[in-house]
Amino acid sequence: MKTEITNISKGRFTKTTLMIWVVAFLLGCGGGAKQESATSSKSETESTSEQEATESTSEQEVAESSESTENGLITLVINGNDQMRFDKEELRAKAGATVELTLNHTGQLPKQSMGHNLVILKLGTDIPSFGQKAFAAQDNEYIPEGDEVIAHTALIGGGETTTITFTAPAKGTYDFICSFPGHYALMKGKFIVE
Repeated sequence: MKTEITNISKGRFTKTTLMIWVVAFLLGCGGGAKQESATSSKSETESTSEQEATESTSEQEVAESSESTENGLITLVINGNDQMRFDKEELRAKAGATVELTLNHTGQLPKQSMGHNLVILKLGTDIPSFGQKAFAAQDNEYIPEGDEVIAHTALIGGGETTTITFTAPAKGTYDFICSFPGHYALMKGKFIVE
């Protein structure tokens, strides 16, 4: 090391000295770039995390506002999409309460090819049997004749919304489905009355 210092002070560089300086220089520059990149990456991550937290909060607020009770009226909101899915698997109400149920079709396809409704079935209704009867009830928007239905919305297409008001039945756990042909296998859930 003493030799190298002497050589530097005399203005002479050996290959080893030159290599040490080049490596030190590159580490000094690269380290700063890495640190800046890490800081930049950290800022981007924090920004993304903040955005995700905001979106999560918004989704939570929507979910909370979709089930509210005001003056004895229970307001429920559920969405159906072009992938034949409801965004909720459970809806809740109190027995005897007035329920205002809104169904939004968040997809884009028309009701002729991807129509959605929400049908609340009486206890003990066999869903596949009901689905077969619904298939034959095209003229009645896939709501078959009979006494298996507690309440149902209109059939809607992409971008449309429908709202119904009904009285919640007795305590129990009821099935709800979309009765458009073939949809009940995926578009289903429980209407829980307490």
